[in-house]
Amino acid sequence: MVAKTPSNIAVLLAAYNGMQWIEKQIDSILNQRNVNVTIFISVDLSMDGTYEWCQVLQEQNRKVVILPYGERFGGAAKNFFRLIRDVNFSDFNFVSLADQDDIWLPNKLQHAISLIQLGGYDAVSSDAMAFWEDGREKLVKKSYPQKIYDYLFEAAGPGCTYVFKTSALVNFQKFLSTNHVSTNKVALHDWMIYAYFRHNGFNWLIDDMSMINYRQHANNNVGFNSGLKAYKKRISLIKQKWYRAEVEKISQLIGNKVELSLFFRLKNFWQLRRRPRDVFVLFMMNLLGIY
Repeated sequence: MVAKTPSNIAVLLAAYNGMQWIEKQIDSILNQRNVNVTIFISVDLSMDGTYEWCQVLQEQNRKVVILPYGERFGGAAKNFFRLIRDVNFSDFNFVSLADQDDIWLPNKLQHAISLIQLGGYDAVSSDAMAFWEDGREKLVKKSYPQKIYDYLFEAAGPGCTYVFKTSALVNFQKFLSTNHVSTNKVALHDWMIYAYFRHNGFNWLIDDMSMINYRQHANNNVGFNSGLKAYKKRISLIKQKWYRAEVEKISQLIGNKVELSLFFRLKNFWQLRRRPRDVFVLFMMNLLGIY
């Protein structure tokens, strides 16, 4: 029997002042089993030596490639959009996104690729195991059944769980190049990507198996929404109409033709979010006029 050739996968890692955690994350990526990994790193203008450390790593390991440095992105979304736009995927079968501070289980990529190949999916995301430095852990469950319009109102989960068939992601790459200025106004890359894929008919699976330790700390760009502090932050953003503005930006960018009126949101309330609790919260937001 001829051995199956391991898949070539490009891992896109967005970094910013990440010296405290990035080494463990990169080690966990380079140690992925049964895949050929190349890590492309885009470092937002940093002050802690992250770029210099990555430079040394690139000199030592041909599987690490750093994109040109010096731009201030100011957020993970712009940094990931830059990676997707600028990396040449012609030598890769699959593409994955990576934060700088998580730890991947050794079979994370192999598991996702198997799901894509066996199920005929274009992209896979998953639940994640949030962990804190004090030893606490909590499952971040995102694998509730997908709804007709969920992609207009939420992401598929943390972008660090996303794995794509290259042939599908190239379509989003072209979209980013065409809509460079507008997409850079979107706050959450994982939501934008999911919305584009779902709206354009690509098959997306949200897997219920966590293959990632999702680090939680004070500097998380988004992180796991738990606790009083996170609750207050979400309420503040809702009052400022941030959430509604993001829904409208993403809907317009992907070319959604459905009018997201109050009547539509109330009539289709069950189809707007996956998690039952979130369905109820969004329904009450619409009912009370605070959406």
